[in-house]
Amino acid sequence: MSSIYRRALGSDFERLHPRIQQRFGFGSEDGLAAVGTGVMDRIWRGAAFTVPFLSFGAWRHIMFPHSGRDVPFTIQNYAYRDGFGRETVTWVRTFDFNGRRRRFDATMIYSEQRGRIVDYLGTHQHLAVDLDPRVGSNGGLCLRSGEQRFYEGFLGFRIPLAFSGVADVCEWYDDETERFRIEVNVHNARWGPLFGYSGWFRNKLLACDAEDVPREVQPVRQERRE
Repeated sequence: MSSIYRRALGSDFERLHPRIQQRFGFGSEDGLAAVGTGVMDRIWRGAAFTVPFLSFGAWRHIMFPHSGRDVPFTIQNYAYRDGFGRETVTWVRTFDFNGRRRRFDATMIYSEQRGRIVDYLGTHQHLAVDLDPRVGSNGGLCLRSGEQRFYEGFLGFRIPLAFSGVADVCEWYDDETERFRIEVNVHNARWGPLFGYSGWFRNKLLACDAEDVPREVQPVRQERRE
């Protein structure tokens, strides 16, 4: 099964840096996982009014109100098929603030229905976000968030962008330092910068069959609606 990023980018996937292709080129049938360990040079948040929003998100592992420098972190990308048979990739980021851990969880699928990657945020997949991928000038994988939807029980509605944030994510490989770099910026057109981080990590490809994906990196609840 082709990786969801290869499907979304098509022939442009070949323009990614070879190490980025390796990191994002596997699917559930390849028996691989990517686990990175590194340091966030900086984690920041916006003005004081963002704190309640970020604190609420921390409850379900969607962002958090902490900030800092030189913060150790890990990123875990496992590929498997979810309960609805969809090719899925985890993005579980764990940050260590002097012994206090915070997580930012996401699971991405390639949506046949929407013809794009859909990113489910948090432990319960309440938020579904369309992602538009592109290849950066540095050979990195860049993702920009688009329409966002909230799902819970019988509820399902689109979240106006005026009340949410647009996320720009870029991950690339630095040949000079032989490290992966990552930068995330979440902003709102009216309210300005909300949350973000930038740092580096070293990546390991591990042998891992889809049925052996750790339960703790999978969502507690899976959402059928895309």
